Parts: sequence; structure tokens; C-alpha cells
Amino acid sequence: MLRRHRHAARLTLERLAEASGVSARTLSDMERGHSRGPQHRTVTALADALGLTGPDRRQLVELAREGRLRDHWARPTGLCELPRSVDDFTGRTAELAWIGELVRAEDAPGAADVRLVTGSAGLGKTTLTVRAAHALRPDFPDGVFFLDLFGMSSRPLPADEALGTLLRALGVTDQRIPGDVAGRASLYRSLLRARRVLIVLDNAASEEQVRPLLPGGGAGKALVTSRRLLAGLEGVRRLGLGPLPPLEAAGLLAGILKDRGTSDDGPAVRQLAQMCGGLPLALRIAGNRLVSRPGWNAADLAARLTNEERRLDQLSAGDLRIATAFGLSYEQLADSTRRVFRRLALVPGRTFDAALAAVVGGTSIEGAWDALDELVDLGLLQDSAPGRHRFHDLVRLFARDRLREEEPEAERDALTVTMTSWLLRTATTAGRWFEPAYGPSDRSGPGLAALSSPEEADHWLRANVDNWLGALRHGAGTGRFAAVLDCAESMHWFSDRWMHAPHWHEVFTLGAEAAAALDDPARQAGQLNLLAWVHLVPREELEATLRHTAQAMDLATRSGATAQVALAHHQAGGALRRLGRLDEAIASETRAAEIFKAEGDIDRYCHCLGALGTCLRDAGQHAEALERYLALWALLEDDRSGVTPGVAAFTRPIALARVGECLGLLGHRAEAIVKLTEAIGLMERAQMPAPQARTLETLAALLAGEERTGESRRAYARAAEVYEAVGDAEASGRCRALADVTP
Repeated sequence: MLRRHRHAARLTLERLAEASGVSARTLSDMERGHSRGPQHRTVTALADALGLTGPDRRQLVELAREGRLRDHWARPTGLCELPRSVDDFTGRTAELAWIGELVRAEDAPGAADVRLVTGSAGLGKTTLTVRAAHALRPDFPDGVFFLDLFGMSSRPLPADEALGTLLRALGVTDQRIPGDVAGRASLYRSLLRARRVLIVLDNAASEEQVRPLLPGGGAGKALVTSRRLLAGLEGVRRLGLGPLPPLEAAGLLAGILKDRGTSDDGPAVRQLAQMCGGLPLALRIAGNRLVSRPGWNAADLAARLTNEERRLDQLSAGDLRIATAFGLSYEQLADSTRRVFRRLALVPGRTFDAALAAVVGGTSIEGAWDALDELVDLGLLQDSAPGRHRFHDLVRLFARDRLREEEPEAERDALTVTMTSWLLRTATTAGRWFEPAYGPSDRSGPGLAALSSPEEADHWLRANVDNWLGALRHGAGTGRFAAVLDCAESMHWFSDRWMHAPHWHEVFTLGAEAAAALDDPARQAGQLNLLAWVHLVPREELEATLRHTAQAMDLATRSGATAQVALAHHQAGGALRRLGRLDEAIASETRAAEIFKAEGDIDRYCHCLGALGTCLRDAGQHAEALERYLALWALLEDDRSGVTPGVAAFTRPIALARVGECLGLLGHRAEAIVKLTEAIGLMERAQMPAPQARTLETLAALLAGEERTGESRRAYARAAEVYEAVGDAEASGRCRALADVTP
């Protein structure tokens, strides 16, 4: 107001100082808000110099009186001083910028900007907010105040005590502090409305504790940290803090070690940072240990941390222990949630859902969801994909330690058996959704995950692959050969849908070993044929394919497993074709087709027809190849042919693509383009990326031949994307180059 009146009178600070007898420095402090309660005689002199009368004069005098009143009982006391920052703070640039927006953000009426930083133990929430608050000091001339709310202690600071401390820090005497929470909160908000103050509320326990401590509208701002999500807080801006990225983690560790006389090489520092999982507290502990032990180097400590059994014990320095930080959160949990938390350490994969948590936790699905929500709320678990959760690596080790300390070995072993059995049975049930021989009655079981469609089964198998594969390994290692073999066999048809997944070699190797242990040569031949497929399709190791088919053929012949004899011929035919031994390939595929047709296995007969067409195509017999593909297409389109609907749905896009390829080779490009385009659409819907990429590449070449340049480039570009998605970098680069150079 003083500035506005001075400008209206067209006076500079110096001219007003000369006219009023008040120094220019005092005037500047008043105009910038640093002096809000000047003496009455000072204000009267200014009003006289400005020629103020009536309401303007009374308003200026009244504002000064209110300021003097505030200053009388609200002078800063030195309480709630901000802790010191660390000089080796590293990274968090985006997070610091986000907090810095406190200064510039527009407040809604009656609601000051409040920033909430959440995250699990050891992520450096306090360090980050203290660093940011120090940087923001110049923007809050009326003070920056810090209060630890002791959210992880057995007795968090009550809201009335917190308000009392903050009011005293703001200069309010004990006699003027109201006795009730509502009165204290009202006085607190009124003080912050007129002051540019930053309140840092660290380690909040709950929404109930924090709500009375948040400023209303006005100049005051607040910055809150908590291990809990505090999801019930309204109108706050949220930042979920995560581990430091690898480069920043290594940078923080290097910063802590910078003054050591011992040189620590880069690779060792990076390895040590990686073992700390990007947790700033763990990095701080590791760095402090090295700083305090000049005879050690980063490689020595990294070697010690390699042993997971001792890693948490090694991450301690003086009164800093990573296990203690996790333990504070663990103590906050209900007993039932603690049980679920520690038992989840048994899960073999990186992620898990509520169904698996219910199995290992010995609770209902509803109880598992409640436990998972509580664990996420406290930062002991992290959300992964929708409906899935995961541990931080160090938190998993802590959970495993709690399990060993709190549950007997016999109970742990029994839990592992229960979980392994459930995973194998569920995976087997899911895999059989794709087997022609199994009906709906075989697709569910008591206590298993609810899988009511092939889509749900597909999703479960992909999302839980680390878990059921871990169960398969454990089952094989503990002699549960029948369950292992059942599971491996159930993956036969599903593996076609996910053919480039890296684990099929292990799955079918374990299956073959289980069949051998059970002395079942027919089923062993089946697993060897699947291993031959792995070497043929995803790996393209053709000689290995032929070795496995020879072993399968021998076992199948001796045991009378005619279907496996035919399958061995079929797999061998694929390898022989790719080796250029086309006459042998045609003979093998013809023999396989004859056996399958005679056995009435129309599904596999269809596969052999398609493979025989491909052999003829490669031999340059394009018309004969087209005949085989058209015969295959007729079977797939005939409802009375005996082809299983699931097999028909899977094979139809590939057959249509092969028809299109042959039409193109025979010079019928326009017709070929139509067929290939339709096949690509079917493959997209059926999620068949590998054949889709090859078909897109074929289509792109035909479009280029028809001088449909733009369409050709788009097809090559899309093929490059799909090849990249399935991990074929060479083919992706080839198509990307063709997309750029197609004339």
C-alpha cells in the first residue's frame, strides 16, 4: 500500500525519505514486506509527506498497528530450525525443480500450495526436502521451519503438540496459545496467511496428524514427507520418490568418496551402487564405511555385498543401518500383514499378484489385497504392472531375514511346497486352455487362479512366467517329476503363441529330464520333439534340432508312440528345409502328414500341410506349394473337417499369408497384396508378432513392386517396429533402412 501511494504521488524513495524524515532503507524494508509494523510516529510522518487524508490515511495507520500487534507476540524464536544439508547431494534435479514450483504456483482461494513427498525407507525424502528448503530460503523471508512428526515411532507427535511447537517457533507466547487443536490450528493459519513462511513437516504418520498443520490461503506454504501415501489428504500435490538411477547412484557414491586418499575405480563404484539398489541411505552407509576405513576400497566392499545372506548386515555404519530403517516400517504393520510381507520373500519371481500373495500368506484374496495395500502405503512394496507388486531388492532381503527369524524352518519348507504346487497346477491349467484335447472341465481347479478364457490364461502365463518357471525348477530339484512333466507338456501349444520367449529351452529340458526320471520314453520323446522345435524356430540351431529329433524318433519307435514319430519327422523336415536339403525335407513332411492323417490328428496334419507347402515353395515349385496352402485353407474353413477351433484360429493367419506369398511369387501381385493385408490384420488381433513382421516385410516388397511407395515405406517401418519388439535387431535394421530408401 505504501508503494502504491508513493507511486500515486510520483515520488522516488529518496524524495519520500527527504520529505518524511524516514530513511530510504526503512522505506524499502516496508515496501518489500520486511518491516510490517512501523511505529505510529513513522506512519504519521509518511502520511503527512504523502498528503493522505480520510480513509487512505486511516487504512495505512491501521495496517501498521496490526503489524505491530503481530510483531509483539509473534517474533521468531529460533525453534524448528532447518537441519543442515549435505555437501555431496547428487541428482534429483527434476524433483528439486518440482518442489521449487512452490514459489511460483498459483494457489486456489483458501488453499495454499502443499507439496507431499512419499516413498519407502532409505530413499532420501528428508535429505531432498531439506536441500530444497535451504535453496528456497530467500523466497521465504519470514522463515523456513522444520518439524519432525516422528511418524515411524511408537508415539507420533500429536497434532496439538505439533501446533504448539510451530506456534512457539513463529513467536507466539505460551499464554497466547489456545488449549484445543481447533483454536491452535486457526491461530496458526491466520499467522501463515500474512507471512511468507515455508513449513517443512517431516516423517508424517497420518492424514489426521497432518491436516491441522497445513496452511490455508495466503503466503505460507508447506512441504510434507511421509513413508505412507497419505491418500486421504485433499488438495495436495504429490511426488512419489523412487531409487536413484544408476548414473546418479554412482555419482552420489563417488561424491561421498571424493576426499579419500584411496582411489576407487569406476567399475567397482558402479557395482557397489548397483548392489545398493539406488537407495540413497544404503549408498550413504556404503560410502561412510569406506571413508572411515581408508584401507578398504570399493571393490572390497562390493565383494562383501555379493553374499546376499550378509548384505543387510554389511550395510551398516555407526548408528546407520538399512535394516533398522526397514524395521521401523515393519513395526507399523498389523500382525497379519507382517506375515504376508515376510512370506512373500519365498516368491521366486520379481512380481506377484494378490492370488499368489493369498497362497503364501495363508489368507483370503480379500485379506491379501488389504495386506498388499498396507505394504504399498508404507513403501515396503512397490506397484508394478496393474494388479501386480514387487519388492525393492534390499527390502526382499529384509523380508527374507524376518521370515527366517520369525517362522520355523519346517513351516517355511511347507509353505514353499504349497506355493510350488499351486504355481505348477495353475500354470498347467492355464497352458491347457490352448490344447485341443482338453475341455472346459479341465480348465479350473479348487484354489487356483480364476482363468475363465484363453485371454486370461495367456495373460497369467506371461505375467507370472518368473514364478511358474521358478516353481518348475524347484519341483525338478525336489523330485516332483510328475507335476513338472505335466506342466511342461501343457506348454506345447501355448509356446507357439510366445515362440521367442527365452525360457522354452529350460522348460522342455526339465520336462524331458522329468520323463526320463519317470522312465516314460513316449513322453520323453514328446519333450525332445519340443526341444527340437526350440532349436528350430526361436534359436535356428538346425543341427541341434536334428539331434533331438533323432533321439525322439528312437524313443518313440521303441515305445510305439506313433504320434511322436510323426512329430519328429515334422520337426526334422523343418530343419532339413532350412539346411537346403529340400528333397529330404519334402520326404519327412510327407511322411509326417501321412501318419497324422491316418491317426486322425487333423490339427497336426494341417501343420504338416503348411510345412510341406513351404518346402515346395523353397524348391521353386510355387504352383504346387499354392495347392498345399489352398488345401490347408479349405480344411481351416470347413467346420466339419475336425480341426479344433483354437488351432484353426491360430493357423488361419499363417496359411493366408503363405497363400499371399505364393500368389506374389506367381506374379499375381494385386491379389497377393489383398491376402497379405488380411493376414496381417488377423495376426495383429491374435498377437502373433513374429509371423506378422515377416508378412509385413513381404507385403512391403510387393507394394514397392507395384510402385505404391508410401504404402511400402509404411509397411517396412511397421515391420521394423514389430521385429524390434520380438528382439530381432538385424531384421529391424534391415526394414528400417528399406523404409528410408524405398524409391
